Amino acid sequence: MRAPDPFIGRDILDGQFQILQKIGSGGMGAVYKAMQREMNRMVGVKILHPKLANRKDLVSRFRREARAMSQLTHPNTVKVFLYGELDDGSFYIIMEFLEGKNLNQAVRSEGPFAVERALPILIQASGALDEAHSAGIIHRDLKPENIFLVQSGGLRDFPKVLDFGLAKVGERQMRPGSVILTQEGMVFGTPEFMSPEQAQGKTLSPASDIYSLAVILYEVLTGKLPFDAKSAMDFIQLHVTGKPIPLNQRVPGKTFPAALEQIVGRALAKRPDERFPSAAEFASVMQAVLQGGQSQSRTAAGASATSDRPLSPFAQAPTPAPLATGPRVNAAAVTVPMAAPPVVAGPPPGLSHSPPSNRRARGANVILLVGVAIAFLLIGIALAVLMMRFVIR
Repeated sequence: MRAPDPFIGRDILDGQFQILQKIGSGGMGAVYKAMQREMNRMVGVKILHPKLANRKDLVSRFRREARAMSQLTHPNTVKVFLYGELDDGSFYIIMEFLEGKNLNQAVRSEGPFAVERALPILIQASGALDEAHSAGIIHRDLKPENIFLVQSGGLRDFPKVLDFGLAKVGERQMRPGSVILTQEGMVFGTPEFMSPEQAQGKTLSPASDIYSLAVILYEVLTGKLPFDAKSAMDFIQLHVTGKPIPLNQRVPGKTFPAALEQIVGRALAKRPDERFPSAAEFASVMQAVLQGGQSQSRTAAGASATSDRPLSPFAQAPTPAPLATGPRVNAAAVTVPMAAPPVVAGPPPGLSHSPPSNRRARGANVILLVGVAIAFLLIGIALAVLMMRFVIR
């Protein structure tokens, strides 16, 4: 019979936290649900196995995880509140309590995600990693189990990146006396999601996490990994030398946007310098694919909504309403009169719409008539004067 867990029901840190139940365990320790009385909230408490307290390398790794996570503030990174050592020598990390399921559980229970659901999750996870990379932290153990989906503020599928236990940190995160676990030639991580350089024990850069994110995206979309392998060593070998199965060839009858296939292919490049330069850039191109798909959907929906309407006012005449009373009219005996040609109204009185050339011609005629009238008038005056002289004589 298994002995009861000594931590369940225990108060720690001067009674600030009461451990209620175990919610998970692993090779290095266990995770518990606890109540923080003063804040009246649930928290998660990760405790290193007491039997490992003498392993300096594991203690250093545990502390490094706590220190790395405590410096990250991105909303998609699990929050760390406290970390340290208990009175009995056990090492602990107190973090936010998450309710939901990890990405692996979600895909296994619900099946592969649609592009519209998968991309927002990976975009947000990329944002969390970009902050870590900017702080000199490389995760090194990204896998669906380490992306936890919760509901936050009414948002579904809000991802939280967790478990930085294998994180490679920069000098800013190292404390004096820390044991360095990233020597050349040492291999850490999960074989199915390792980058080629990680599988070879080489020095890692942010590009290694981007490769792992691409493998996660591939599996979330297809339910399969980009390689067919039967063992951990097969996966490691294929990551180093094998060619990934193209996204659109992985599941018969299932296709994805060509741009998305290209993005995944680039992120899975063997050479780190051929991948995206940052997690932020990887998120940006995924966002572009997502927006492009949404735009096409809106366009298609708009076309469907207007397909029942005539494209031109002459394409379809409206059906006349039936008569409310009276006998049915025989359409063959009805003659529809032709519409009269439109009447063009003339200009209002006093206005002329004549062209300028006609107006000039009419002006010349008026001048000529006036000249002739004046000439006749002068001739008449001259004749009258002559007749008066003749009469006087």
